Amino acid sequence: MSGIVGGERRTLAPFGRRRLRVAERHELGAYVVVEAADPDGPAPRPGQFYMLAAAERWGGGEDERPFLPRAFSVLRVADGRLQFMLEDVGPGTARLCELQSGDGLWVTGPLGLGFSAPDAGPPARRALLCGGGVGTAPLAIWQDELLARGVPAPALLGFRDAAHAEGAALLANPRVATDDGSAGEHHGLVTDLLAAELDDDPRATVYACGPPPMLEAVRALCAARDVPAQLALEAGMACGFGACFGCVVPTRDGGYVRLCVDGPVLDAAALAEVPGH
Repeated sequence: MSGIVGGERRTLAPFGRRRLRVAERHELGAYVVVEAADPDGPAPRPGQFYMLAAAERWGGGEDERPFLPRAFSVLRVADGRLQFMLEDVGPGTARLCELQSGDGLWVTGPLGLGFSAPDAGPPARRALLCGGGVGTAPLAIWQDELLARGVPAPALLGFRDAAHAEGAALLANPRVATDDGSAGEHHGLVTDLLAAELDDDPRATVYACGPPPMLEAVRALCAARDVPAQLALEAGMACGFGACFGCVVPTRDGGYVRLCVDGPVLDAAALAEVPGH
């Protein structure tokens, strides 16, 4: 899971955190996309993540208790700017979503292991991307790289409703499913689209990121069809570099891995199930 397959999977982060300046912020339906120039940081690999914290007033409640930094996959890098896809789901993410142009942003990263290229065969396997909600983010930078290599990378994306489905605009030509049928081509789960795709042509490597129930469904679908899959998992993290052991997940062989250093991208075959689904 932590080896190098099809190219380098990890870019090493410089020591310590860096204070960046938010260069741009825009809303995309239910999401906020924040951009910040990072001239002193290395270019991340697709699937890697950063620990983010607002540089001013990083706290909440009457006593402004501090929040831990939050882990976010990098959406893409454009013109030297890191882009992140944010959603307000609690006090910590709400503070990040409040950031405006000119505000300070602490970042630590890039961290973790990212995606690796599909097997060239024989038989050759196509790349098939499958995302849910903010799990769209790491698939955008991965699709960019695959397309630049001349590798087709169709995307299947699932969202709660039309407001969230506006996030699909971050990828090229995605097929979209929504839980309530208010947008996209399919009323239902994105894994319905994935099952149909794999039944039509199982010669694929699936790359998936999203909530645990979605990832467990992807894992089970791919296992049943003997299709390799790489899953970008999410977990609560306090440090991001392996010290706190807050993000450990069990593997099929009975051992544990830390998502921040051995992931967040894991081979689906290494998991008996996706934790927390």
